[in-house]
Amino acid sequence: MNINFKKDNGLVPVVVQDDRTLQVLMLGYMNEEAFEKTKKEKVVTFFSRSKNRLWTKGEESGNFLTVKSIAIDCDQDTILIKAVPTNVVCHTGNFSCFGDKDAKGFLYELEETISQRIDGKVDGSYTYSLYQRGMNKMAQKVGEEAVELVIEAKDDNELLFKNEAADLLYHLLILLKAKGFSLEEIEEVLQGRNQ
Repeated sequence: MNINFKKDNGLVPVVVQDDRTLQVLMLGYMNEEAFEKTKKEKVVTFFSRSKNRLWTKGEESGNFLTVKSIAIDCDQDTILIKAVPTNVVCHTGNFSCFGDKDAKGFLYELEETISQRIDGKVDGSYTYSLYQRGMNKMAQKVGEEAVELVIEAKDDNELLFKNEAADLLYHLLILLKAKGFSLEEIEEVLQGRNQ
């Protein structure tokens, strides 16, 4: 990795993302020494402009950032680090320096909408009406959608296949809610298998 540390007084900006969710956690700066230390120790270390020294994120709070991958931009003057945070990242107590809003993607937004419809007992909502019909009906719908997806997989209609895949995911999220589990918990199982 060739980084151009000659710009900006030997410092380059570093964007840190959560390796699992891709949420931007913070921005810091590294000099060459901080970069080498980060690569060697696999824990994010910045050059603190206010302290005028190397600063390992978490050295005081214990909220370290464990490095999973490092990438350099096309101009070789910005670093992107994907890391796993020990806990909250921001000194304000927020998970991210850019606020607490989770940036996990649309499936998580859909999961929240499903929860709101069920918890709010929203009349006229298909989600809530299916939930009211009980566990057997919710599980049956997941099975039906899975079979329909398998059938469409054998054909060549991409639109129908994608729609059946979407139906399966949607009904699975309802079933997860009914069973008291979250999409994040299922992600953790998958991540555990990936180690």
